[in-house]
Amino acid sequence: MTLVEICVDDVDGARIAEACGADRIELCADLLEGGITPSHGMLDAVVGATSRVGVQVLIRPRGGDFVYSADEVRVMRFDIRTFARYPRVGFVLSGLTPSGRVDVPALSELLAECGGAPVTFSRAFDQVDDQFEALDTLAGLGVRRVLTGGGPGTAAEGRDRLRALVEHADGRLAVLAGGSVRSPNVAALVAHTGVPEVHLRAMAPVGGRDRTSADEVRAVLTALGDR
Repeated sequence: MTLVEICVDDVDGARIAEACGADRIELCADLLEGGITPSHGMLDAVVGATSRVGVQVLIRPRGGDFVYSADEVRVMRFDIRTFARYPRVGFVLSGLTPSGRVDVPALSELLAECGGAPVTFSRAFDQVDDQFEALDTLAGLGVRRVLTGGGPGTAAEGRDRLRALVEHADGRLAVLAGGSVRSPNVAALVAHTGVPEVHLRAMAPVGGRDRTSADEVRAVLTALGDR
């Protein structure tokens, strides 16, 4: 079965994702900026409004690059400690060096705060110089999965790299395919790459802004045809 993760930025989106059968959500704020850490109040409301779905919380103090200062690492460590007491919660982390490699010291500090919670490395992965080396590094650190489009474009454009990453991972961690994944292309993407998990926003315009679409979540699950 291919696991489905829906990226949401509000309580209603979390409810919809769970009701339609998604396995997880990624909870973010400010998706126009590429996503930053949601508020404590938002996480509390989302956990209270759902009962089954896994909640991966993005930990990112600002938009822009993924090269973090010591002060920013302290902020992220505090946020993780604050959020870790909630049930069903895991974390989406990042951290790169100026030379485009995984920032092992910074990421290790963040991972130490997560305890046994599942951790995803974000699409910062698509900015590293050597994705295979980075995958080895992350697997060695105990990261559970990597969110990637196989490069900076869409998952469909990066499908050959995604397949190569799945083969290289060899079960040590999961490759979570993201980047313009939609119901019309998800089945072909999974068939070509062998990714065990997919990530998408599943948005549609409602009331003047994009909101999580129950129809699109259901359509993705139907396209995958395994539940």
